[in-house]
Amino acid sequence: MTKPKVVITIGQIHYERMINTGAMEDLSKFAEVVHHTGQQPAQKTELIQLLANADACITSWEVAQLDKDVIAAAPKLKAVVHMGGSVKKVVSDALWEKGIKVFSARPALARDVAETTLGLMIVGIKNILPLAQHVRTGGWRDSRYWPSRELHRNKVGIIGASEVGRHVITLLKPFDPIILLYDPYVSETEAEKLGVRKVALEEMARESDVISLHAPLLPATNKIISAELLKIMKDDCILINTARGALIDEPAMVAELQKGRLFVFLDVTDPEPPALDSPLRSLENVVVMPHLAGCITDCGHLSILAVEELRRFFMGGTLIHEITPDIMDRLG
Repeated sequence: MTKPKVVITIGQIHYERMINTGAMEDLSKFAEVVHHTGQQPAQKTELIQLLANADACITSWEVAQLDKDVIAAAPKLKAVVHMGGSVKKVVSDALWEKGIKVFSARPALARDVAETTLGLMIVGIKNILPLAQHVRTGGWRDSRYWPSRELHRNKVGIIGASEVGRHVITLLKPFDPIILLYDPYVSETEAEKLGVRKVALEEMARESDVISLHAPLLPATNKIISAELLKIMKDDCILINTARGALIDEPAMVAELQKGRLFVFLDVTDPEPPALDSPLRSLENVVVMPHLAGCITDCGHLSILAVEELRRFFMGGTLIHEITPDIMDRLG
């Protein structure tokens, strides 16, 4: 039986951090594996050559879109697995029209972002950073950031029951917080199964001690953290954004930060990075990180999940992480 041909298009520059050796050994057992030998992720002309006889391909960040020209040059292509965040930059209408299956390894990435988020929640609600700075300059507990708090029985707001949001909910369970969820696509029944309380945004803003953003950037979510919501957030609320910078009305957030009411952790900003003269770089109650919440040096678990997806596809197993056209408008 002829093995299907699978082309890995990510570029050699990403192999050390993204390709798991064991996963490649597993892939070679059921597929003929072709590697893009260029240092950078494959661009359009390279994809046209690489995918000429491919049955499937693995993509990631910075790989060119599989547009109508690429798809026309890949008559045997049946499946695409994307190792990264959103598939939107990779897929095209031509791909859907041909019935090519699309899978995402994003759930593996979501775990990393969720773990970072949990760490920020603990560091934030304990006021570790401002208190450490206070001690460094000669102080002790004589600070507006004392007393410190705990997650236990406090209220944590989650905006978006995405893969990351659901991972965060799971990781929070041992801390026994009251979890408030805003997500218009989640029913009351599903919220109950998740162990959360579904609420309106205004209720979340008024009640939460911590608010964490895990929604995609869509027209409906652009600046979902509005000036009005920021004004009604509790004093000393911890706001965390590891999703997309444009989910927050940045000037309004800066205005509230300048009042000293909130403490904010931003893994993403709009624009990214923030301007050199941005108040986000100087205010003491905001921490801006260089987009590091996901995996950085060890992303091999993405290739492990990608290979599992292809095995299920070619071996006739149950498809788990398929992306379909009808959910594209809900993806960031």
